[in-house]
Amino acid sequence: MKFLIQCTFALCLWSSWLCPNSEAQSQSQSQKYILEKRDQDYDYLFDLYQHLHRNPELSFHEEKTSRRIAAELKKAGFTVTEKVGGFGLVGVLKNGKGPTILLRTDLDALPVREETGKPYASKLETKDDAGKTVALMHACGHDIHMAAFVGAARLLSEIKDQWQGTLLMIAQPAEERGAGARAMLKDGLFERFPKPDYCIAQHVAATLEAGKVACVSGYALANVDSVDITVRGRGGHGAAPHTTKDPVVLASQIVIALQTIVSRETKPTDSAVVTVGSIHGGAKHNIIPNEVKLQLTLRSYTDEVREHTIAAIKRITKGLAEAAGLPENLLPVVAVKNEYTPATYNDPDLVTRLRKNLELMIGKENVVTADPVMAGEDFSEYGRTEDEIPICIFWLGGVETEAMKDSLSSGQALPSLHSSLFAPDPEPTIKTGVANLVSAVLSLAGKAE
Repeated sequence: MKFLIQCTFALCLWSSWLCPNSEAQSQSQSQKYILEKRDQDYDYLFDLYQHLHRNPELSFHEEKTSRRIAAELKKAGFTVTEKVGGFGLVGVLKNGKGPTILLRTDLDALPVREETGKPYASKLETKDDAGKTVALMHACGHDIHMAAFVGAARLLSEIKDQWQGTLLMIAQPAEERGAGARAMLKDGLFERFPKPDYCIAQHVAATLEAGKVACVSGYALANVDSVDITVRGRGGHGAAPHTTKDPVVLASQIVIALQTIVSRETKPTDSAVVTVGSIHGGAKHNIIPNEVKLQLTLRSYTDEVREHTIAAIKRITKGLAEAAGLPENLLPVVAVKNEYTPATYNDPDLVTRLRKNLELMIGKENVVTADPVMAGEDFSEYGRTEDEIPICIFWLGGVETEAMKDSLSSGQALPSLHSSLFAPDPEPTIKTGVANLVSAVLSLAGKAE
């Protein structure tokens, strides 16, 4: 019997060494503890979420929001520096030798009047930078991002025995204007503070069920450019068009011709969008105006496609104006706005590494693969410095389960990001967001068990 027990014990050790499930089981016990601690903290995080949702602030005006997040990080044991690149802030927590990991949240809200009917709905109004009175709403989920960010900070500070390295937690202003990341980098983010080895972020998705996380490997979000075109001409009486150079006709030709940039100049396997979102000109039925103004949004993934698209717009507008007989001094003016947001490229190796641990943390069925989108995110800036730091942004599901089922069965579209009706399901979304960020840190800096 003793010999049989010894053999059985040896066989168990040998089996646990060979079988990967034994390691997964060991990991799951640690992760179970983390999820329990996260659940215990939810009431605190929900209160924070409601406060942030009720008190939104516009881009580059996030003073009170920044102050509150700074206080939360200090309470969690971080060393905090405020007013980095505007109202951005940086929290640092050193925990021995290991990688430096940047976790980002955004702070700003949108000029949208909320219509969700939630008891914590925003009722605020403010003056925008142009002096216009606007309503305010967290219509893009940044309040969810902040709540999950604070939850991760609190939890990671509590479980320092499970990881080693340095956490660089940044709260970024002005994501909605595509300018906050650039402002923080310009203010010395990677010089004044520990330089990260990895950068991680997440963004609520309006088409993904709450409790799930979507991963994209490679290009995840697009280059975004705003372009203004002033089409000039020589105005006159509508009854005598032969005496004019009609900018309305020329603008119409330009709108149609621009569509050939994607259909006939861009490689079919590349992605690009050229959308004319606004056209304004003239004031009366029988007056041919002197100018027409166009506003465009351009989307692409690669720098090469972006540069070609902009060059093609300039070439086409100039060529059509010359064909219409306009002199040099009346050629169209093409202005690329200084609001460029570069494409977000998720490092494939980093995505694979993070996904593996996340599947163990929240269940493989809750981690899905998503397609790239043509939206923009200035989180991309952190991966485009000369350091070429690997970055990854996840999509965080935010849709109530019943709303998702109803949408799938009826075909009715769900409220999108930036909609006055956008309302994430707070509990599963915040909890999953906390788990996602904590899992990412443990994937990269976790201690061997």
